[in-house]
Amino acid sequence: QVHVVESGGGLVQAGGSLRLSCAASGFTYDAYTVSWYRQAPGKERELVATIEIPDNSDRYADSMKGRFTISRDNTKNTVYLQMNSLKPEDTAVYYCNFGGRFWGQGTQVTISS
Repeated sequence: QVHVVESGGGLVQAGGSLRLSCAASGFTYDAYTVSWYRQAPGKERELVATIEIPDNSDRYADSMKGRFTISRDNTKNTVYLQMNSLKPEDTAVYYCNFGGRFWGQGTQVTISS
């Protein structure tokens, strides 16, 4: 059975940091490119960052470059999103996605000003 579970969200002040985790099971984890998306209230879901296979090259939306880092630990079937210098506009539900197929339920990130 496929499971994709995000965690690590919370409430932090602007300028702070969070590290999100996305744990996967029930499928061949390392066969998929992984992306983080986010969706703020009243807005469309947007792509945050992607980590490719097999070379783990990464890319980011412009507003996240230099602040966010995506990484993966294949020994733990887990993908991470390190978020630094957080801003109130980063407030959203963050989701991870495997190869456009498998989604998690999301984790709420709230940044106070």
